[in-house]
Formats: sequence, structure tokens, C-alpha cells
Amino acid sequence: METRIDEAYRRGEFSELAYAFAPVGLVITENRVIRDCNRAFAEMFGYAEGELKDQVFSMLYPSDEEFSNIRDRGVKQLRETNTYWDERIMARKDGTLFWCRVRGHSFTPEDPLMRAVWSFADLSETRPYVPLTRREREIISHLSDGLTSKEIAQKLDISYRTVEVYRAKLLKKFGVSNTGGLFHSLGGIGSDHVVSRGRG
Repeated sequence: METRIDEAYRRGEFSELAYAFAPVGLVITENRVIRDCNRAFAEMFGYAEGELKDQVFSMLYPSDEEFSNIRDRGVKQLRETNTYWDERIMARKDGTLFWCRVRGHSFTPEDPLMRAVWSFADLSETRPYVPLTRREREIISHLSDGLTSKEIAQKLDISYRTVEVYRAKLLKKFGVSNTGGLFHSLGGIGSDHVVSRGRG
């Protein structure tokens, strides 16, 4: 290992070194498949180096449903500005869930998810995970997309009243009086950047 580091400094070529040892998780994707990732990314999710290569990205989400809910989020913004970030809950190999900050850059802005690079920062120390049911995650997810209770009811094929009951329970659980307070409790950021599709 020292030889590799010494060689990089001697030659003044640091890109490979920076990727491999960055203190943040970095992952290269192609059509939602992990083509490569650095050590920090693998360790963050509880995997050995190389174990995630050519795996589908959906395996890092709490459920397939939650991956389906979020997979196209940010596509429009990447297409328009080629920058995107949010904070979301992901799943480690052992099944534990955690908050992380995600930033993305596409190499193919006309088709943003075809080839992209993403950074993932573990927020566990500053934002402890609060358990939510899958349905609560879905409700928060759709609220963060700006949907009304009626629209959420249609999407989830449940009654408007059921959505309102879940919303009231969430407000009570987090000790807040409105949806803005709920998003603040979930991450202290605006709803545009809260992706709450991952909590167990």
C-alpha cells in the first residue's frame, strides 16, 4: 500500500489515490448498476471491497418498493443542471437503516442515470435513525414530493382518511404541528431534499 501512495506522490498523479481513499463514499453507476465504488462506500454499507461491483443499486435500499419510489428522483434536476443532492435512508448489509447525504453528477446529462458518479456521506452521528413502518416511509416520501393527502391515497390505493390518520400519527411521533416541522425533524432541510423512503 505504501508503495502505491509513494508512487502517486512521486509521479504527481493523485486521482486514483483520491478515489480509493476519499473519506466519503464514492460510487460509479451505469443504469442503476454499481460499476465500481471506493473503500469508504463499501464499508459504509457493510461490504468488503469488490463485493458490490456489478450489483444492482436497489439492494442498498430498505425495500424494492422504496427503491421504486425514489429511483427517478433528481433525474429532471440532473438533466437541467447536472447537480443533485438529497438526504435519504439506506440499508446496510446487516439490515440496519441509516441516514445519508447523497450527491450526484451525470456523465450523460441527456440520460442522467445512464452513467453517473455519486457521493454518499453517513449521517448516523448527527442524525440518528428513528424507526418508521414501510407505510409511514411511503407517506413521508410522497409528502416530500409535494403530493396532497388525496393524491397520496390514489397512489397507494388507500383511502384519503387513512392517509390523514398516518399523517397525524407522524406529526405526533415527531412532536410537530405541520408537515414543514416534520421535514425539519427528519433532517433540518427543505422537503425538496428529504427522501424518506427508507426506514424500517
